[in-house]
Amino acid sequence: MNRQTKGILLAAGGASLWGGSGAAAQYLFSTTSISTTWLVAIRLIAAGILLTIIAAVRTPQQVRALTHRRRNLTYLLAFAVLGMMNSQLSYFLAVKYSNAPTATVIQYLQPVIIIVWLAFAQRQWPRRIDCISIVIALVGTFYLVTGGQLDTLTLTPVALFWGLWCAVAAALYTLLPQPLLKSYDSLAVCGLAMLASGIVLTPTLFTAPWPQLTSGDWWLVGYIVIGGTMLAYTMFLQSIRYISPSVTGILSAFEPLVATLLAVTLLGTRMTVAGVVGSLLILLTTFLQAIPL
Repeated sequence: MNRQTKGILLAAGGASLWGGSGAAAQYLFSTTSISTTWLVAIRLIAAGILLTIIAAVRTPQQVRALTHRRRNLTYLLAFAVLGMMNSQLSYFLAVKYSNAPTATVIQYLQPVIIIVWLAFAQRQWPRRIDCISIVIALVGTFYLVTGGQLDTLTLTPVALFWGLWCAVAAALYTLLPQPLLKSYDSLAVCGLAMLASGIVLTPTLFTAPWPQLTSGDWWLVGYIVIGGTMLAYTMFLQSIRYISPSVTGILSAFEPLVATLLAVTLLGTRMTVAGVVGSLLILLTTFLQAIPL
């Protein structure tokens, strides 16, 4: 197997596992009493412990530097709370109040939010391709939210709020760790951030009774932690060693594709024509941003 094929398989596989975790969460929210904070806390603590152990074995000096230097620790905690925990909670709340395909697609407004933020921060007008991306994303969001009709809403206000906030949180997740990622391995940064944000949410595990789950439900929780978080992240990260970031960005479209296929075929989620058109337009912005210029 050549390097490019290996990279493509890793990137597509990681994105697919991410998409599957959204569908698994949708099933758990609709069939059990599981709460969003409980699921996110379990996911972050378990995945954070596993990834931190891997990072401590591979790069112990980096884990030590991230946790013992005040400046690094400040950046890490900001990323953990405002980026990692914020994005995880808002994504699962968007899934809970809408569905996995919709939440996953709206999350892909993240590049547009970053474009707008950087334009204001740098006081520089966006590139032409960025302006085109913004227009396409707005049109796609309109179709996804209204079904193409001005007098109707296909999403409840709560679902729309959490979906849009999920995109904002995803942008923070991308921007906040940049100072750390310039000097430290991303596995160590994200593993420690997951662990720290999971610890912040730990009290929620003891303030309410644990949900009554069947063995099958626990298998899905395990998949969300191992497959949809730890393996998904490490596979996608490894893919960058073999293929360019622009290609991995395009292959990330497997996430909403898998989430949609699983939700429609296994969970009975219905997608309207307008919803499909809106989703495709939003995903198109990812392809446009992946074009090297």
